[in-house]
Amino acid sequence: MNRDVYQEPLVSRYTSKAMQQLFSEKKKFTTWRKCWLALAESQYEFGLTDIITAEMLDEMRANCENIDYEIAAAKEREIRHDVMAHVYEFGLKCPKASGIIHLGATSQFVVCNTDLIIQREAFALIKSALLQAIKNLADFAYKYRQLPTLGYTHYQPAQPVTIGKRITLYIQDLIMDLDYIEMFLSQLKARGAKGTVGTQATFLDLFKGDHEKVRLMDQRVAEKLGFSETFAVTSQTYTRKLDMKMAETLAGIGASAHKFAVDLRLLSNLKVLEEPFEKNQTGSSAMAYKRNPMRAERMTGLARKLMGLVPNFAATFSNQWFERTLDDSAIRRMDIPQCFLLTDAILKLYMNITSDMVVFPKQASRHILAELPFMATEKILMEAVNRGMSRQDIHEIVKEHAVAAGRAVKEQGEDNDLMRRLADDDRVPFSFDELEEIIGDQSGFVGRAPEQTEEYLKETVYPLLDRYEGQFGTQDSIITV
Repeated sequence: MNRDVYQEPLVSRYTSKAMQQLFSEKKKFTTWRKCWLALAESQYEFGLTDIITAEMLDEMRANCENIDYEIAAAKEREIRHDVMAHVYEFGLKCPKASGIIHLGATSQFVVCNTDLIIQREAFALIKSALLQAIKNLADFAYKYRQLPTLGYTHYQPAQPVTIGKRITLYIQDLIMDLDYIEMFLSQLKARGAKGTVGTQATFLDLFKGDHEKVRLMDQRVAEKLGFSETFAVTSQTYTRKLDMKMAETLAGIGASAHKFAVDLRLLSNLKVLEEPFEKNQTGSSAMAYKRNPMRAERMTGLARKLMGLVPNFAATFSNQWFERTLDDSAIRRMDIPQCFLLTDAILKLYMNITSDMVVFPKQASRHILAELPFMATEKILMEAVNRGMSRQDIHEIVKEHAVAAGRAVKEQGEDNDLMRRLADDDRVPFSFDELEEIIGDQSGFVGRAPEQTEEYLKETVYPLLDRYEGQFGTQDSIITV
């Protein structure tokens, strides 16, 4: 690391090597050369043998990864054009082929097709990490499918749920994100060989007006680059609407992770659920006892950044005047890699956290017990009616004591003694023991949460993981800082 200049934290601190390498200069420029090779091979295969020879193609194949970056950089400083600088440098390595490199193409032939290739490969990494996070959560949800915990609405105590049931909500969000990735990938095509403004005019000249050969060449280029089809129409670039949808898809993962991370931070405060805390980890520089949820906090911050990038892509797309303007170039150089690197960093944290989360069952029970007397009042009302009381009368009695007990909890810091208050009231036809029996154990208040969790995992999540078998679990989820 060069400590004399700014370092991008996404690279120096947070992301995987695999994602970093995808957005490296080596990956970009070697892929440019593969695009030029695919174009030349396709032109040769469809009849331009009077211009392109097999020897030229062999020369290009042998030098796709043989790049002198210093020569290319010096040429770019001279001519202020990165693509033509690399055409020049590639030509030095391939003197026989130098005259046919980039034949009939515009710069966006290599830039757009390379961007699309890299995005396709980056989404494979994202899918892998996303699936691993889903698997981790599924394992955790099944393990704790029956463990009651207090549910909250408005961050106020509501009815009990189970820890496993709550986790299924995060799984559902991530599966929706996976569906959106698949939808995006179904729209991802090669730009192909479309020419300067998308009309293929230069290629039509090269093939002497043969429209069918131009169409077939365009398709062959796409296939050589690993795509089944090309965009039917383009301007100088593929539509930047696709970039906008890419950013929205990745930001959706960020939003799902943000929701999970904030909930985990709140549960950490309640001492119900915590992220992993390593043996030698320091929670606070001043308060040695603290166990700060720093991974979830980092996930929140990274997700905030990712979600905030989406408007840039909308602005870039909507400002592409007619066939193309260059105001898309500088911002895309930053924002596209950042979108994927941020998502990679977020999912790296997601995998890490969910691989070893810590549950505190007694704390979960304690929170329920503090609120259960209030939640049980409906059962008490029904039992009182069964013993001949008016529902309105018992409702007023219970409300009177519930308000008093709630005030004692909030204003005096006392334990919730609603059951004792009711038992001591002669108007209530139950002893304390009978009231305790009516309340029963906590699992009686979670409804179908355990069954819903099992059903969702067995009917939706496990079959999905089976369908994607072999596509997940390869990512590094080790947190280094």
